[in-house]
Amino acid sequence: MLSHTQNPETCPLPPTCFSGQLSPPTTTVTPGLPLESPSPKVINVNSAGSIGFNHDSFAVRRAFLALIVSAFLCVLPAAAQSSQPATPAAAQQSSGAISGTLVDKTGTAIVGAHLKLTLDDQSASQEVLSGEDGQYSFPSVASGPFHLSITATGFAPQEFSGELHAGEAYRVPQITLTLATAITEVRVVPLQVDIAAEQIKDEEKQRVLGVLPNFYVTYVPNAVAMSSRQKFQLAWKTSIDPVTFGVTAAIAGIQQSQNDFSGYGQGAQGYAKRYAASYADGVIGTFIGSAILPSILKQDPRYFYKGTGGKRSRALYAIAMSVTCKGDNGHWQPNYSSILGSIAAGGISNLYYPSTDRDAALTFQNALINIGANAATNLLQEFVIRKLTPNTPNPTPANP
Repeated sequence: MLSHTQNPETCPLPPTCFSGQLSPPTTTVTPGLPLESPSPKVINVNSAGSIGFNHDSFAVRRAFLALIVSAFLCVLPAAAQSSQPATPAAAQQSSGAISGTLVDKTGTAIVGAHLKLTLDDQSASQEVLSGEDGQYSFPSVASGPFHLSITATGFAPQEFSGELHAGEAYRVPQITLTLATAITEVRVVPLQVDIAAEQIKDEEKQRVLGVLPNFYVTYVPNAVAMSSRQKFQLAWKTSIDPVTFGVTAAIAGIQQSQNDFSGYGQGAQGYAKRYAASYADGVIGTFIGSAILPSILKQDPRYFYKGTGGKRSRALYAIAMSVTCKGDNGHWQPNYSSILGSIAAGGISNLYYPSTDRDAALTFQNALINIGANAATNLLQEFVIRKLTPNTPNPTPANP
């Protein structure tokens, strides 16, 4: 047994040394031998930390070693326990879970929606897809503020923010996705044929002195080309215009008064023949030269008013337009439709004119006369007729 006693001689500094006395060890008595009484063994520990034994005894050393081992075994478990890491249960207490349901406006679950969970601490995000019942869940989410982004095909994106507490099973309120609003820009571009129809309507209002038809003149230099159907419609409208019948009647009367085409005779019968022949000339010439051939050759039968430039340039332009025209492609080209139309109409007229007035040479002669008449008409269109025609648009410069 170790007892503590302070020895002033061996321990001058009590705070830094101590002195003790060990109990005498147990001894075994052997018969026939004298019994010795062991003297006490004293251990001195000085201030330098060295230990001194008054008697170098094995028992003393063994007792002191046992004391050190006992102290070491007491300290080791405490150190091991303090360095042991946190258990999974402690980690779970600092996190939680987030779940919810996605539906549309009708309450139907939305399957396959993409959900992305991000935290304010910029840690790695989590992504899941909603299940067949529209439900989703994020297990093991660190506590703190979070942000949820939802996207689904055909639906508008949606956002949700909240805060998850440690150990909480956060249930997001049911989220209803709305259908995505499709923004479509529609440019309504009128068809060429519709634009041409509007322009033709304006042309059909053009009448010299408000009476005489002036349908085959356009005051729009970049007028849209007419379709074949529109070319035939304009030819038909010209042929059945009341003024056309009146002009034809006047021409037939003049012819009868001068006894032109004498083979028709006089009287009502002669007048009727002259009227029919004159009307046939106009209708056949209009349809062949302004509808049939222009449709086949892709040419525009109208006169394009120039209206700008010097008088000389305008006059040359008007004369040139008797043998040239604008194609449906917008390029200027020889006016085959008008020239061939005049020859064709003259050739057909030989079928109903008196035999004395039928002549192939006369047919070509009349075609040349028709070209000259067109040149004269174009000069009137360029310098006079527009001034006498109401309801005409303001002209803009044209490039011949």
